[in-house]
Amino acid sequence: MSQYKLDQEEQEILDAFESGKMQPITNAKTEIEKHRKYATETFKKDKRVNIRIASRDLATIQKLAIQEGIPYQTLIVSILHKFADGRYIDKQAIKAD
Repeated sequence: MSQYKLDQEEQEILDAFESGKMQPITNAKTEIEKHRKYATETFKKDKRVNIRIASRDLATIQKLAIQEGIPYQTLIVSILHKFADGRYIDKQAIKAD
């Protein structure tokens, strides 16, 4: 049993892997390189933005970043990227349903 708590998608991937349903792709090196280029383009930081933020909010973000083991600027960029990409999920809104 894993010591990590997996979300639903991660558990489905693990189950598929362990049951043998996942098959290796024939052109793995090409696919890896293609996705490496996608990632490079996606995360290219070519613009600078200055914002004002409440001290309390910044302190909370910094604490969350420490828990995640990443710099707080990286966490902020990640949150903004997910929001802009339509992938940000408000977990508290889900709990309220």
